[in-house]
Amino acid sequence: MRIPSALVVSALFIGALVALPVLSVGANLFVAGTAETWAHLAATVLPEYVANSLLLALLVAAGVAAVGVATAWFVAIHEFPGRRVFEWALLLPLAMPAYVMAYVYTDLLQFVGPVQTFLRESFGWRRGDYWFPEIRSLPGAALMFVCVLYPYVYLITRTAFLGRGASTFEAARSLGLSPWAAFLRVSLPLARPAIAAGVALALMETLADYGTVAYFAVPTFTTGIYRAWFALGDRTAAAQLAAALLAFVLLLVALERASRGRARFAEAGQRKAERKALAGGWALIAFLVCFLPLLLGFLLPAGLLFKLALAEGDAQWGIRYAHLARNSLLVAGLSAFMAMGLAVLLAYALRLSPSPLTRAVNRVVGLGYAVPGAVIAVGVLIPVTRLDHWLAARWLEWFGENPGLLLTGGIAALIYAYLARFLAIALHTVETGLARVTPSMDAAAQSLGCGPGEALRRVHLPLIRGSVLTAALLVFVDVMKELPATLVMRPFNFDTLATQTFTLAADERLAEASTAALAIVAVGLLPVILLARRAGMRR
Repeated sequence: MRIPSALVVSALFIGALVALPVLSVGANLFVAGTAETWAHLAATVLPEYVANSLLLALLVAAGVAAVGVATAWFVAIHEFPGRRVFEWALLLPLAMPAYVMAYVYTDLLQFVGPVQTFLRESFGWRRGDYWFPEIRSLPGAALMFVCVLYPYVYLITRTAFLGRGASTFEAARSLGLSPWAAFLRVSLPLARPAIAAGVALALMETLADYGTVAYFAVPTFTTGIYRAWFALGDRTAAAQLAAALLAFVLLLVALERASRGRARFAEAGQRKAERKALAGGWALIAFLVCFLPLLLGFLLPAGLLFKLALAEGDAQWGIRYAHLARNSLLVAGLSAFMAMGLAVLLAYALRLSPSPLTRAVNRVVGLGYAVPGAVIAVGVLIPVTRLDHWLAARWLEWFGENPGLLLTGGIAALIYAYLARFLAIALHTVETGLARVTPSMDAAAQSLGCGPGEALRRVHLPLIRGSVLTAALLVFVDVMKELPATLVMRPFNFDTLATQTFTLAADERLAEASTAALAIVAVGLLPVILLARRAGMRR
């Protein structure tokens, strides 16, 4: 019997620890009255939740895949005017919270907003004389998600396109395929794991979102979970809906993995293809394909927020926002650093020992991203509070004084909630990077006497550096704008830019909320640009 390495054992322990909040929520399924609650949900609200969630997921998946792959292909493989700017600027929508986008576009496109007011004044129209799309609808919510979530697909797919070997593409061209056919039949299938990982992250974010769908009045699993848990106080119903949401996400992931079959996506060629210069109409198309997502996802909403901030803004601007920015940077930086290390450990352990247990731990960790932040927070509070009381009792017994709440009284429990929520982002990204490292590298390292740890340090980490930095970037930006778990788990008098933004925007004080929203963007811009440029350095 083969004894697992210390690295694999450590990964299993850490994975189980991170998955504990999800399991804690799932434990509520076994309380009394579960069957009756489930029957009531299935007979009343469940069909609507399923239909809306499924349609929303399909629209968002199609949108982020189309936008993310197109922009990644043009930026990574071609040369055209503005490419160097788009390379990092296309990431900027990651810093824009989806619920802020919902407020901004509703204010812009509603009946009394500037767009429809301009149309009525220009053409002399009145209500009922013209048709205008309703932004506060399910397609409108899908558009908001596509605008802010396409960078998931763009960033991971761009890394895959940058690392592709020239020999494979050139072999396809030598067989008579046109550049477009070679892209569809060779480059796109090779990038499939990256595309699937990006789409999966976008879907998990979509299905776990609360602010956008609640403001647009679109009933989904998440709005049902919040209503059952916090409005009705029915923890059993909320657990049922959360379990159904987890099953829904697990089904999507399983279908994608099953569709791959036994296909492998590693490339042995190390010579990279040179960028192809575009001119004329193709250069214009490439520019527009990259500019429109940037305009809708960042430039337009940021410009509107900036205008509101200049016109009114928040009277508390100053030292108050310096403290909010410091708090946001602290929790985001710590969470990104820890998630990066844990993701490498978990993904590499699965590569070393692809056993059912290791796969199960990684999959459960990945499901945390699909659980709403407030539900994760409750799942964290249950075990951490018990541990806090046990530690306080032991401290009182040993030292004769009560230390108070050691974990929930500080940011430790908040960081734990962030890891349970966002480690899936880093894990998906790192797994995608490792999948592109041919298994012959492991065999070569082993034949030269390298153990698992040394092979990881000297072989795998240099090869997946771009994916690791991408993982850190995604976690950092997501923690910067995370809201529900922060509202529930933050220590007393510990506010962030995200909580300040939501508190003001929820009260329809959009002009004041614009200041905090712009601060989130400003704080997140520097790491977005630096990490994006470093992730592309291996080009």
